[in-house]
Formats: sequence, structure tokens, C-alpha cells
Amino acid sequence: MRKLLNTLFVLTEDSYLTLDGENIVVNREKTEVARFALHTLEAVLCFSFPGASPALMGACAEHGVDLAFFSPKGKFLARAVGQTHGNVLLRQQQYRVSDDPAASCRYAKGFLLGKVYNARWVLERATRDHPQRVPVEKLKTLSDQLAAALPRMEEAMTTEELRGIEGEAAQRYFDGFDSLILQQRDTFSFTKRSRRPPLDPINALLSFAYTLLARDCAAALEGVGLDPYVGFLHRPRPGRASLALDLMEELRAVYADRFVVTCINQKVLTDKHFQKQESGAVLLSEDGRRIFLKAWQQRKQQSIQHPFLNEKIPWGLVPYTQALILARTLRGDLERYPPFFWK
Repeated sequence: MRKLLNTLFVLTEDSYLTLDGENIVVNREKTEVARFALHTLEAVLCFSFPGASPALMGACAEHGVDLAFFSPKGKFLARAVGQTHGNVLLRQQQYRVSDDPAASCRYAKGFLLGKVYNARWVLERATRDHPQRVPVEKLKTLSDQLAAALPRMEEAMTTEELRGIEGEAAQRYFDGFDSLILQQRDTFSFTKRSRRPPLDPINALLSFAYTLLARDCAAALEGVGLDPYVGFLHRPRPGRASLALDLMEELRAVYADRFVVTCINQKVLTDKHFQKQESGAVLLSEDGRRIFLKAWQQRKQQSIQHPFLNEKIPWGLVPYTQALILARTLRGDLERYPPFFWK
């Protein structure tokens, strides 16, 4: 269990939640392992199969405590909802911000500042960790170009201007991405980003990682009561989880890209785990997907020092903490959304 931002995260797969007076009781194998006063919580996010008792669901609804259920791997399952309360006001504010170009730009700016800042430090980390194996001067030059984009983003007045700066920065970042590949270069050399479909193994891995990250971000937003389909940077479009795409921007390089590079450099995946289609698309084999998903879940258990909360949390909770922080910013508890700045 972890308690962050007055939110209880129940992470043990076999936990069952019950109500005892005014307390939430966490049980494992019919034995109490923890209890928390209900009035001290704003939300409970439960990543377990057994779930919670009807009495607890009713108490959470009555006290305005959000209770959301996820699979242990992070897939959103359901939310216990009683009489309409704060979530409707939160979503109304989200829709107002989405309809306001200036307000949307402020939130979009936070997501993209986090994206470019983190991309820069991925390159910097490579020069620090492998100075004898990477082109340090080239990566330092690209890092400086990414750093120069940050104040330009701060000054941007529209989302269109932000997209232009971000597009240039993303190109600079991917100009150095191939230098991060230290093993299996015959199979995984990177030339450019290709999608729908991916045309080489490394793009197949990046696309799959982005799909998983977008799913986790959508689940996190659902869990805190936000509408994942109404975004600020990515405009609403039928069938597209636009706000989830917004939220994942700052996590792409540090969460997904670094994971892909690790899988390649540690030879977790090799050329035998890919299949080439007649159309030219390159996809992971069934065995490759299984290995990738297992490694993805293991990475989510690794700890990270959250830069805003200043607490150690598993990587897998980062989308959920950022969704909570976003919800609090929309409610007015924070003056400005603080991006996830990794270093």
C-alpha cells in the first residue's frame, strides 16, 4: 500500500478491502494487514483482483471518496459511483479548459516542457553512462538544442506554436536516438520514426511501448475522474483518448524509449522475436510480445524518486500520480501543472 496526495494505492494483487466503522481495512487471506481512516482519503485506487465489499463501496460514495478498480497490470476496470458529486465539477472544468485556447495552451505547455526536458536528459545520461561508446560531442550538441527549445516553449502563446517547437525538438532528439543502441545494431539500427505500420524492429518496439503507455495513462485519468477523450494539446476526436496522449508526452522518452533501449542493449529481445508482413510492416511475434509485456511489468515495479512529490514510488505509479496532480490543478489546488521532470 502507498498513500500519496491523500490517495490510497492498493498494489497487492490478493488484497480485499472492507469497511470497519469509519475505516478502510485491507485484508489478505482473511487477515487484516492495514487500515486507514476513511475521512483522511480523497480516493482509493485498487490494483487487485478480489476488490472491495459493497459496504465499503457505499461508504466511499457517501463520503465522496473516489474508489476505482484496475487489474494488477493497470487496466482500468470500473469505478464505484454513488450520487453525483465532485467528479462532474472536475469534468466540467476540464471541458471548459479544452474549449479555451489560452487555457489549453497553458496545460499543453506543461506536457511538452516535460517531454523536451526529459528527452534532453535521456541524451545527457547516455554521455555520462557510456562516454567511450557514444558520440559525446554530437549528443551534447543535440542536448544544447533541446535546452534552447525550453525557453521558446515558455514564451509560446498558442498550441500551434508549441507544436512547431516540439516538432523541431523531437527531430533533434531522434537524430541522436540511434547512438543509444549499443548492442545488436544489425537488427536495431534506427534511421527515422515510422508508424502505422512500423517498418523495422526498433519502431515496432517503440510503437508497442507507446500503446502500453497510452493505455496506462488513460486508465490513470479514468481513475481520478477525468475524461481521457478530451485533451488540451491533442484535440478531441472520436475514438481517440486525447488527454491520455497529452499526459504521456512527458513520459515518452524516460518511460517508453529508455525501456525499449534497455530491452535491446540487454538482449531481452532479438531478431527472432519479429515477423515481417507482406505489406512491409514489422511486428513482434507472439513470443516477443509475451517477453516484452513481462519486462514491461517488471520495469513498472522499479522505484523512482518523484520530482514533485519528493517520494520514492514505483515507475508504474507515475502516470497515476501525474493524473492526480493534473486533476488537482484543474480543481484550482495548484496554480500550474507541474510536469514530471526526470534527471
